[in-house]
Amino acid sequence: MMKALQTLGRSLMLPVAVLPAAAILVGIGNYISLISGTAANVIGTFMVNAGTSILDNLGILFAVGIAIGLSKDKHGAAALSGLAGFLVVTNLISVDTVSGLLDVPIDEVDPAFDENENVFIGILAGIISAQMYNRFSGVQLPDAFAFFSGKRLAPIMSATAMVGVAAVLFFVWPVVYGWLVAFGEMISNLKATGAGLYGFFNRLLIPTGLHHALNNVFWFDIAGIDDIAKFINGEGTKGITGRYMAGFFPIMMFGLPGAALAMYHTAKTARKKEAASLFMAAGFAAFFTGVTEPLEFSFMFLAPALYVVHAALTGISMFIAATFHWTSGFAFSAGFVDYTLSLVNPMANKPLMLIVQGVFFFVLYYIVFRFLITKFNLKTPGREDEVEVAEEHDEAPEAGGDKNAIMAAKIYEGLGGDENVTSVDYCTTRLRLEVEDMDKVDEAKIKSTGVPGVRVVGKHNIQVIVGTTVQFVADEIEKIRK
Repeated sequence: MMKALQTLGRSLMLPVAVLPAAAILVGIGNYISLISGTAANVIGTFMVNAGTSILDNLGILFAVGIAIGLSKDKHGAAALSGLAGFLVVTNLISVDTVSGLLDVPIDEVDPAFDENENVFIGILAGIISAQMYNRFSGVQLPDAFAFFSGKRLAPIMSATAMVGVAAVLFFVWPVVYGWLVAFGEMISNLKATGAGLYGFFNRLLIPTGLHHALNNVFWFDIAGIDDIAKFINGEGTKGITGRYMAGFFPIMMFGLPGAALAMYHTAKTARKKEAASLFMAAGFAAFFTGVTEPLEFSFMFLAPALYVVHAALTGISMFIAATFHWTSGFAFSAGFVDYTLSLVNPMANKPLMLIVQGVFFFVLYYIVFRFLITKFNLKTPGREDEVEVAEEHDEAPEAGGDKNAIMAAKIYEGLGGDENVTSVDYCTTRLRLEVEDMDKVDEAKIKSTGVPGVRVVGKHNIQVIVGTTVQFVADEIEKIRK
Protein backbone atom coordinates (compact mmCIF):
# COMPACT_ATOMS: atom_id res chain seq x y z
CA MET A 1 0.00 0.00 0.00
CA MET A 2 2.72 2.45 0.98
CA LYS A 3 4.71 1.64 -2.17
CA ALA A 4 1.62 2.27 -4.30
CA LEU A 5 1.06 5.64 -2.63
CA GLN A 6 4.68 6.64 -3.16
CA THR A 7 4.48 5.63 -6.83
CA LEU A 8 1.37 7.78 -7.15
CA GLY A 9 3.15 10.64 -5.40
CA ARG A 10 6.05 10.52 -7.84
CA SER A 11 3.61 10.52 -10.75
CA LEU A 12 2.14 13.77 -9.46
CA MET A 13 5.46 15.59 -9.76
CA LEU A 14 4.89 16.31 -13.47
CA PRO A 15 1.60 18.26 -13.09
CA VAL A 16 2.63 19.71 -9.70
CA ALA A 17 5.72 21.29 -11.26
CA VAL A 18 3.62 23.78 -13.23
CA LEU A 19 1.50 24.96 -10.29
CA PRO A 20 3.93 27.35 -8.53
CA ALA A 21 4.34 29.42 -11.70
CA ALA A 22 0.57 29.60 -12.11
CA ALA A 23 0.11 30.67 -8.49
CA ILE A 24 2.74 33.40 -8.76
CA LEU A 25 1.08 34.72 -11.94
CA VAL A 26 -2.16 35.08 -9.99
CA GLY A 27 -0.47 36.86 -7.09
CA ILE A 28 1.41 39.36 -9.26
CA GLY A 29 -1.67 39.93 -11.39
CA ASN A 30 -3.75 40.77 -8.32
CA TYR A 31 -1.17 43.29 -7.16
CA ILE A 32 -0.91 44.94 -10.58
CA SER A 33 -4.70 45.25 -10.68
CA LEU A 34 -4.51 47.48 -7.59
CA ILE A 35 -2.64 50.12 -9.58
CA SER A 36 -5.04 52.69 -10.95
CA GLY A 37 -5.38 52.90 -14.71
CA THR A 38 -6.83 50.88 -17.54
CA ALA A 39 -3.49 49.43 -18.65
CA ALA A 40 -2.71 48.09 -15.16
CA ASN A 41 -6.15 46.54 -14.90
CA VAL A 42 -5.81 44.86 -18.30
CA ILE A 43 -2.35 43.48 -17.52
CA GLY A 44 -3.39 42.34 -14.04
CA THR A 45 -6.53 40.64 -15.31
CA PHE A 46 -4.55 38.97 -18.08
CA MET A 47 -2.02 37.52 -15.61
CA VAL A 48 -4.67 36.40 -13.12
CA ASN A 49 -6.63 34.60 -15.82
CA ALA A 50 -3.44 32.97 -17.12
CA GLY A 51 -2.72 31.55 -13.67
CA THR A 52 -6.26 30.52 -12.79
CA SER A 53 -6.62 28.73 -16.13
CA ILE A 54 -4.20 26.19 -14.65
CA LEU A 55 -5.23 26.32 -11.00
CA ASP A 56 -8.91 25.89 -11.85
CA ASN A 57 -8.18 22.75 -13.87
CA LEU A 58 -6.14 20.65 -11.45
CA GLY A 59 -8.38 17.67 -12.07
CA ILE A 60 -7.55 17.38 -15.75
CA LEU A 61 -3.83 18.08 -15.11
CA PHE A 62 -3.69 15.28 -12.57
CA ALA A 63 -5.60 12.88 -14.81
CA VAL A 64 -3.10 13.37 -17.64
CA GLY A 65 -0.01 13.52 -15.41
CA ILE A 66 -0.85 10.42 -13.39
CA ALA A 67 -1.78 8.45 -16.49
CA ILE A 68 1.68 9.20 -17.92
CA GLY A 69 3.50 8.59 -14.64
CA LEU A 70 1.88 5.20 -13.95
CA SER A 71 2.07 3.94 -17.52
CA LYS A 72 4.67 1.33 -18.34
CA ASP A 73 6.49 3.29 -21.04
CA LYS A 74 5.42 6.95 -20.47
CA HIS A 75 3.91 7.08 -23.97
CA GLY A 76 1.72 9.95 -25.11
CA ALA A 77 -1.14 7.51 -25.67
CA ALA A 78 -1.31 7.07 -21.90
CA ALA A 79 -1.86 10.82 -21.51
CA LEU A 80 -4.61 10.66 -24.12
CA SER A 81 -6.18 7.81 -22.15
CA GLY A 82 -6.17 9.92 -19.02
CA LEU A 83 -7.72 12.84 -20.86
CA ALA A 84 -10.41 10.66 -22.43
CA GLY A 85 -11.26 9.05 -19.11
CA PHE A 86 -11.50 12.39 -17.31
CA LEU A 87 -13.70 13.96 -20.00
CA VAL A 88 -16.09 11.02 -20.00
CA VAL A 89 -16.62 10.79 -16.24
CA THR A 90 -16.87 14.54 -15.64
CA ASN A 91 -19.39 14.95 -18.45
CA LEU A 92 -21.53 12.05 -17.27
CA ILE A 93 -21.80 13.43 -13.73
CA SER A 94 -22.10 17.10 -14.75
CA VAL A 95 -25.10 19.20 -13.77
CA ASP A 96 -26.40 19.32 -17.35
CA THR A 97 -26.20 15.56 -17.85
CA VAL A 98 -27.74 14.75 -14.47
CA SER A 99 -30.52 17.23 -15.17
CA GLY A 100 -31.32 15.38 -18.40
CA LEU A 101 -31.08 11.94 -16.83
CA LEU A 102 -33.41 12.81 -13.98
CA ASP A 103 -35.61 15.09 -16.10
CA VAL A 104 -35.45 17.89 -13.55
CA PRO A 105 -34.53 21.60 -13.92
CA ILE A 106 -30.83 22.41 -13.56
CA ASP A 107 -31.40 24.40 -10.37
CA GLU A 108 -32.89 21.30 -8.73
CA VAL A 109 -29.85 19.09 -9.38
CA ASP A 110 -27.89 18.09 -6.27
CA PRO A 111 -25.11 20.70 -5.73
CA ALA A 112 -22.62 17.85 -5.39
CA PHE A 113 -22.55 17.58 -9.17
CA ASP A 114 -21.23 21.14 -9.38
CA GLU A 115 -17.97 19.75 -7.97
CA ASN A 116 -17.37 17.12 -10.64
CA GLU A 117 -14.06 18.36 -12.09
CA ASN A 118 -12.02 18.09 -8.90
CA VAL A 119 -8.67 16.59 -7.99
CA PHE A 120 -10.16 13.32 -6.74
CA ILE A 121 -11.86 12.65 -10.08
CA GLY A 122 -8.61 13.54 -11.84
CA ILE A 123 -6.57 11.14 -9.71
CA LEU A 124 -9.16 8.39 -10.16
CA ALA A 125 -9.25 8.88 -13.93
CA GLY A 126 -5.45 8.93 -14.12
CA ILE A 127 -5.02 5.69 -12.15
CA ILE A 128 -7.69 3.78 -14.06
CA SER A 129 -6.52 5.11 -17.42
CA ALA A 130 -2.93 4.05 -16.68
CA GLN A 131 -4.15 0.55 -15.85
CA MET A 132 -6.15 0.42 -19.07
CA TYR A 133 -3.11 1.56 -21.03
CA ASN A 134 -0.79 -0.98 -19.41
CA ARG A 135 -3.30 -3.75 -20.02
CA PHE A 136 -4.47 -3.00 -23.55
CA SER A 137 -1.72 -0.99 -25.31
CA GLY A 138 -0.13 -4.23 -26.55
CA VAL A 139 -3.34 -6.03 -27.56
CA GLN A 140 -3.72 -6.92 -31.23
CA LEU A 141 -7.31 -7.16 -32.46
CA PRO A 142 -8.54 -9.25 -35.41
CA ASP A 143 -7.70 -7.87 -38.85
CA ALA A 144 -11.15 -6.34 -39.31
CA PHE A 145 -10.52 -4.12 -36.27
CA ALA A 146 -6.75 -3.85 -36.58
CA PHE A 147 -6.85 -0.07 -36.82
CA PHE A 148 -7.98 0.08 -33.18
CA SER A 149 -5.26 -2.25 -31.89
CA GLY A 150 -2.45 -1.46 -29.50
CA LYS A 151 -2.03 2.04 -28.21
CA ARG A 152 -5.15 3.23 -30.05
CA LEU A 153 -7.18 0.79 -28.00
CA ALA A 154 -6.04 2.21 -24.66
CA PRO A 155 -8.05 5.50 -24.74
CA ILE A 156 -11.13 3.58 -25.90
CA MET A 157 -10.88 1.17 -22.97
CA SER A 158 -10.18 4.04 -20.59
CA ALA A 159 -13.30 5.88 -21.70
CA THR A 160 -15.33 2.66 -21.40
CA ALA A 161 -14.07 1.99 -17.88
CA MET A 162 -14.91 5.52 -16.76
CA VAL A 163 -18.51 5.03 -17.88
CA GLY A 164 -18.79 2.40 -15.15
CA VAL A 165 -17.06 4.69 -12.66
CA ALA A 166 -19.49 7.48 -13.51
CA ALA A 167 -22.44 5.15 -12.87
CA VAL A 168 -21.12 4.46 -9.36
CA LEU A 169 -20.37 8.13 -8.66
CA PHE A 170 -23.86 9.08 -9.80
CA PHE A 171 -25.20 7.44 -6.64
CA VAL A 172 -22.24 7.69 -4.25
CA TRP A 173 -20.97 11.23 -4.84
CA PRO A 174 -24.08 13.19 -3.71
CA VAL A 175 -24.47 10.99 -0.61
CA VAL A 176 -20.91 11.59 0.57
CA TYR A 177 -21.15 15.26 -0.32
CA GLY A 178 -24.38 15.58 1.64
CA TRP A 179 -22.84 13.91 4.70
CA LEU A 180 -20.00 16.42 4.69
CA VAL A 181 -22.34 19.39 4.36
CA ALA A 182 -24.36 18.10 7.33
CA PHE A 183 -21.15 17.57 9.30
CA GLY A 184 -20.03 21.11 8.52
CA GLU A 185 -23.35 22.56 9.68
CA MET A 186 -23.07 20.58 12.91
CA ILE A 187 -19.55 21.73 13.82
CA SER A 188 -20.36 25.33 12.89
CA ASN A 189 -22.17 25.56 16.25
CA LEU A 190 -18.99 24.69 18.16
CA LYS A 191 -17.46 28.16 17.75
CA ALA A 192 -13.64 28.10 18.04
CA THR A 193 -13.59 24.31 18.34
CA GLY A 194 -15.70 24.09 15.20
CA ALA A 195 -13.22 26.33 13.37
CA GLY A 196 -10.43 23.98 14.42
CA LEU A 197 -12.31 20.89 13.26
CA TYR A 198 -13.10 22.63 9.98
CA GLY A 199 -9.42 23.44 9.42
CA PHE A 200 -8.42 19.83 10.10
CA PHE A 201 -10.96 18.28 7.75
CA ASN A 202 -10.46 20.97 5.13
CA ARG A 203 -6.85 19.86 4.67
CA LEU A 204 -7.59 16.17 5.14
CA LEU A 205 -10.19 16.17 2.37
CA ILE A 206 -8.10 18.01 -0.22
CA PRO A 207 -6.95 14.79 -1.99
CA THR A 208 -10.61 13.86 -2.56
CA GLY A 209 -11.86 17.29 -3.63
CA LEU A 210 -14.62 16.99 -1.04
CA HIS A 211 -13.19 19.85 1.00
CA HIS A 212 -15.39 22.05 -1.18
CA ALA A 213 -18.42 20.62 0.61
CA LEU A 214 -17.12 21.97 3.92
CA ASN A 215 -15.97 25.23 2.34
CA ASN A 216 -19.48 25.87 1.04
CA VAL A 217 -20.86 25.63 4.57
CA PHE A 218 -18.42 28.08 6.13
CA TRP A 219 -17.44 30.42 3.32
CA PHE A 220 -20.76 30.81 1.53
CA ASP A 221 -24.43 31.21 2.42
CA ILE A 222 -25.53 27.60 2.78
CA ALA A 223 -25.87 27.72 6.58
CA GLY A 224 -26.00 31.49 7.03
CA ILE A 225 -22.27 31.91 7.81
CA ASP A 226 -21.16 33.36 4.45
CA ASP A 227 -17.73 34.21 5.89
CA ILE A 228 -16.04 35.45 2.70
CA ALA A 229 -18.81 37.75 1.44
CA LYS A 230 -19.52 39.21 4.88
CA PHE A 231 -15.84 39.93 5.50
CA ILE A 232 -15.28 41.56 2.10
CA ASN A 233 -18.44 43.66 2.43
CA GLY A 234 -17.55 44.75 5.99
CA GLU A 235 -20.64 43.11 7.47
CA GLY A 236 -21.12 40.77 10.40
CA THR A 237 -19.43 40.89 13.80
CA LYS A 238 -15.86 42.08 14.26
CA GLY A 239 -13.70 39.33 15.72
CA ILE A 240 -16.17 36.65 14.56
CA THR A 241 -16.59 37.23 10.84
CA GLY A 242 -13.49 35.82 9.18
CA ARG A 243 -12.68 33.21 11.79
CA TYR A 244 -13.13 30.43 9.22
CA MET A 245 -10.37 32.01 7.13
CA ALA A 246 -7.94 33.68 9.56
CA GLY A 247 -6.20 30.56 10.85
CA PHE A 248 -5.17 29.59 7.34
CA PHE A 249 -2.83 32.59 7.02
CA PRO A 250 -0.25 31.35 9.58
CA ILE A 251 -0.26 27.93 7.85
CA MET A 252 -0.02 28.99 4.24
CA MET A 253 2.29 31.97 4.71
CA PHE A 254 4.56 30.46 7.36
CA GLY A 255 3.82 26.86 8.38
CA LEU A 256 4.11 25.20 4.98
CA PRO A 257 7.24 27.17 4.00
CA GLY A 258 8.70 25.92 7.30
CA ALA A 259 7.79 22.38 6.27
CA ALA A 260 9.41 22.99 2.87
CA LEU A 261 12.64 24.05 4.59
CA ALA A 262 12.59 20.94 6.77
CA MET A 263 12.06 18.67 3.76
CA TYR A 264 14.90 20.39 1.92
CA HIS A 265 17.30 19.99 4.86
CA THR A 266 16.43 16.29 5.19
CA ALA A 267 16.75 15.49 1.48
CA LYS A 268 19.60 13.24 0.43
CA THR A 269 22.79 15.07 -0.46
CA ALA A 270 22.71 13.98 -4.10
CA ARG A 271 19.22 15.40 -4.53
CA LYS A 272 19.39 18.68 -2.60
CA LYS A 273 19.60 20.79 -5.76
CA GLU A 274 16.51 19.13 -7.17
CA ALA A 275 14.69 19.42 -3.82
CA ALA A 276 15.65 23.09 -3.52
CA SER A 277 14.11 23.97 -6.89
CA LEU A 278 10.84 22.28 -5.95
CA PHE A 279 10.55 23.56 -2.39
CA MET A 280 11.65 27.12 -3.10
CA ALA A 281 9.04 27.56 -5.82
CA ALA A 282 6.28 25.75 -3.92
CA GLY A 283 7.10 27.49 -0.63
CA PHE A 284 7.07 30.92 -2.25
CA ALA A 285 3.75 30.15 -3.95
CA ALA A 286 2.23 29.17 -0.60
CA PHE A 287 3.51 32.34 1.11
CA PHE A 288 2.79 34.82 -1.63
CA THR A 289 -0.52 33.57 -3.01
CA GLY A 290 -1.80 30.95 -0.55
CA VAL A 291 -1.77 28.24 -3.23
CA THR A 292 -0.56 25.22 -1.30
CA GLU A 293 -1.24 22.35 -3.70
CA PRO A 294 2.29 22.32 -5.19
CA LEU A 295 3.74 21.77 -1.72
CA GLU A 296 1.04 19.53 -0.27
CA PHE A 297 0.87 17.16 -3.21
CA SER A 298 4.67 16.86 -3.17
CA PHE A 299 4.49 14.85 0.08
CA MET A 300 0.81 13.95 0.44
CA PHE A 301 1.19 10.47 -1.04
CA LEU A 302 4.91 9.98 -0.45
CA ALA A 303 4.45 10.46 3.31
CA PRO A 304 0.70 10.34 4.12
CA ALA A 305 1.29 10.26 7.90
CA LEU A 306 3.06 13.59 7.61
CA TYR A 307 0.10 15.02 5.74
CA VAL A 308 -2.22 14.02 8.59
CA VAL A 309 0.09 15.91 10.97
CA HIS A 310 -0.15 18.93 8.66
CA ALA A 311 -3.96 18.71 8.76
CA ALA A 312 -3.89 18.55 12.58
CA LEU A 313 -1.60 21.58 12.81
CA THR A 314 -3.93 23.48 10.50
CA GLY A 315 -6.82 22.69 12.82
CA ILE A 316 -4.81 23.94 15.80
CA SER A 317 -4.00 27.18 13.97
CA MET A 318 -7.66 27.74 13.12
CA PHE A 319 -8.63 27.08 16.75
CA ILE A 320 -6.05 29.53 18.13
CA ALA A 321 -7.01 32.37 15.79
CA ALA A 322 -10.72 31.84 16.45
CA THR A 323 -10.22 31.63 20.24
CA PHE A 324 -8.41 34.98 20.41
CA HIS A 325 -10.66 36.58 17.76
CA TRP A 326 -7.74 37.38 15.44
CA THR A 327 -9.45 37.71 12.10
CA SER A 328 -8.52 38.41 8.52
CA GLY A 329 -10.00 37.28 5.24
CA PHE A 330 -9.40 36.57 1.59
CA ALA A 331 -11.07 36.61 -1.78
CA PHE A 332 -8.66 34.12 -3.37
CA SER A 333 -6.58 32.33 -0.71
CA ALA A 334 -4.70 32.91 2.54
CA GLY A 335 -1.45 34.27 1.12
CA PHE A 336 0.51 37.49 1.44
CA VAL A 337 -1.46 39.19 -1.34
CA ASP A 338 -4.86 38.71 0.29
CA TYR A 339 -3.44 39.34 3.76
CA THR A 340 -2.13 42.80 2.89
CA LEU A 341 -5.38 43.67 1.11
CA SER A 342 -7.39 42.67 4.17
CA LEU A 343 -5.48 44.96 6.56
CA VAL A 344 -7.67 47.93 5.66
CA ASN A 345 -10.91 45.94 5.96
CA PRO A 346 -13.02 47.07 8.94
CA MET A 347 -13.77 43.44 9.79
CA ALA A 348 -10.07 42.63 10.33
CA ASN A 349 -9.42 42.28 14.06
CA LYS A 350 -5.82 42.34 15.36
CA PRO A 351 -4.57 40.92 12.03
CA LEU A 352 -0.91 41.57 12.95
CA MET A 353 -1.23 38.85 15.60
CA LEU A 354 -1.61 36.38 12.74
CA ILE A 355 1.96 37.24 11.74
CA VAL A 356 3.14 36.50 15.28
CA GLN A 357 1.21 33.25 15.19
CA GLY A 358 2.68 32.54 11.77
CA VAL A 359 6.28 32.90 12.96
CA PHE A 360 5.49 30.42 15.75
CA PHE A 361 4.02 27.97 13.26
CA PHE A 362 7.01 28.33 10.93
CA VAL A 363 9.26 27.14 13.73
CA LEU A 364 6.76 24.49 14.85
CA TYR A 365 6.35 23.04 11.35
CA TYR A 366 10.10 22.99 10.80
CA ILE A 367 10.80 21.17 14.07
CA VAL A 368 7.91 18.71 13.79
CA PHE A 369 8.50 17.88 10.11
CA ARG A 370 12.26 17.51 10.52
CA PHE A 371 11.87 15.30 13.60
CA LEU A 372 9.25 13.02 12.06
CA ILE A 373 11.06 12.73 8.72
CA THR A 374 14.35 11.70 10.31
CA LYS A 375 12.85 9.65 13.16
CA PHE A 376 10.63 7.50 10.94
CA ASN A 377 12.61 7.84 7.69
CA LEU A 378 9.62 9.27 5.86
CA LYS A 379 9.96 9.32 2.08
CA THR A 380 9.48 13.00 1.35
CA PRO A 381 10.79 14.35 -1.99
CA GLY A 382 14.52 13.72 -2.19
CA ARG A 383 14.42 10.76 0.23
CA GLU A 384 12.66 8.03 -1.79
CA ASP A 385 14.35 4.61 -1.92
CA GLU A 386 14.08 4.49 -5.69
CA VAL A 387 16.26 7.53 -6.06
CA GLU A 388 18.88 6.88 -3.43
CA VAL A 389 21.97 7.82 -5.40
CA ALA A 390 25.59 8.68 -4.95
CA GLU A 391 26.97 12.11 -5.74
CA GLU A 392 25.61 13.44 -9.01
CA HIS A 393 28.09 13.15 -11.84
CA ASP A 394 28.01 16.09 -14.19
CA GLU A 395 31.01 15.39 -16.42
CA ALA A 396 30.50 14.27 -19.99
CA PRO A 397 31.51 10.67 -20.59
CA GLU A 398 33.40 11.68 -23.70
CA ALA A 399 34.49 14.93 -25.26
CA GLY A 400 32.45 16.10 -28.22
CA GLY A 401 28.97 15.15 -29.35
CA ASP A 402 25.80 15.05 -27.25
CA LYS A 403 26.82 13.71 -23.86
CA ASN A 404 23.41 12.15 -23.24
CA ALA A 405 23.50 10.34 -26.58
CA ILE A 406 27.06 9.13 -25.96
CA MET A 407 26.17 7.94 -22.48
CA ALA A 408 23.01 6.22 -23.73
CA ALA A 409 24.89 4.38 -26.47
CA LYS A 410 27.54 3.05 -24.08
CA ILE A 411 24.98 2.07 -21.43
CA TYR A 412 22.87 0.26 -24.02
CA GLU A 413 25.91 -1.53 -25.36
CA GLY A 414 26.88 -2.53 -21.83
CA LEU A 415 23.40 -3.91 -21.26
CA GLY A 416 23.71 -6.22 -24.22
CA GLY A 417 21.84 -4.18 -26.81
CA ASP A 418 18.70 -5.20 -28.64
CA GLU A 419 19.28 -8.89 -28.09
CA ASN A 420 19.24 -8.54 -24.31
CA VAL A 421 17.22 -5.45 -23.34
CA THR A 422 13.46 -6.09 -23.11
CA SER A 423 12.20 -2.99 -21.31
CA VAL A 424 13.40 0.55 -20.59
CA ASP A 425 11.85 2.81 -17.97
CA TYR A 426 13.08 5.53 -15.63
CA CYS A 427 12.20 7.29 -12.39
CA THR A 428 13.55 10.56 -11.05
CA THR A 429 17.26 9.76 -11.29
CA ARG A 430 17.73 6.22 -12.52
CA LEU A 431 17.10 3.97 -15.50
CA ARG A 432 14.99 0.92 -14.66
CA LEU A 433 15.65 -1.85 -17.15
CA GLU A 434 14.70 -5.46 -17.82
CA VAL A 435 17.13 -7.81 -19.56
CA GLU A 436 16.90 -11.38 -20.82
CA ASP A 437 20.24 -12.55 -19.42
CA MET A 438 22.03 -10.73 -16.60
CA ASP A 439 25.29 -12.52 -17.50
CA LYS A 440 25.42 -10.56 -20.75
CA VAL A 441 25.47 -7.24 -18.88
CA ASP A 442 28.90 -5.57 -18.73
CA GLU A 443 28.75 -3.45 -15.58
CA ALA A 444 32.28 -2.16 -16.08
CA LYS A 445 31.37 -0.73 -19.47
CA ILE A 446 28.27 0.92 -18.04
CA LYS A 447 30.24 2.45 -15.16
CA SER A 448 32.85 3.75 -17.59
CA THR A 449 30.29 6.34 -18.72
CA GLY A 450 30.67 8.06 -15.34
CA VAL A 451 27.29 7.07 -13.88
CA PRO A 452 27.27 7.07 -10.06
CA GLY A 453 26.31 3.41 -9.84
CA VAL A 454 24.67 0.26 -11.17
CA ARG A 455 22.29 -1.84 -9.10
CA VAL A 456 21.07 -5.35 -9.92
CA VAL A 457 17.66 -5.78 -8.28
CA GLY A 458 16.58 -9.15 -9.61
CA LYS A 459 17.24 -11.95 -12.05
CA HIS A 460 16.14 -9.78 -14.97
CA ASN A 461 16.04 -6.28 -13.49
CA ILE A 462 18.85 -3.76 -13.29
CA GLN A 463 18.96 -0.07 -12.46
CA VAL A 464 21.52 2.42 -13.75
CA ILE A 465 21.84 5.50 -11.56
CA VAL A 466 22.24 8.48 -13.89
CA GLY A 467 21.10 11.59 -12.00
CA THR A 468 18.63 14.32 -12.86
CA THR A 469 19.34 14.03 -16.62
CA VAL A 470 17.95 10.48 -16.65
CA GLN A 471 14.96 11.40 -18.83
CA PHE A 472 17.22 12.56 -21.65
CA VAL A 473 19.41 9.47 -21.45
CA ALA A 474 16.30 7.27 -21.52
CA ASP A 475 15.02 9.17 -24.56
CA GLU A 476 18.33 8.56 -26.38
CA ILE A 477 18.17 4.84 -25.55
CA GLU A 478 14.66 4.67 -27.01
CA LYS A 479 16.03 6.17 -30.23
CA ILE A 480 18.66 3.44 -30.38
CA ARG A 481 16.30 0.53 -29.73
CA LYS A 482 14.93 -1.26 -32.77
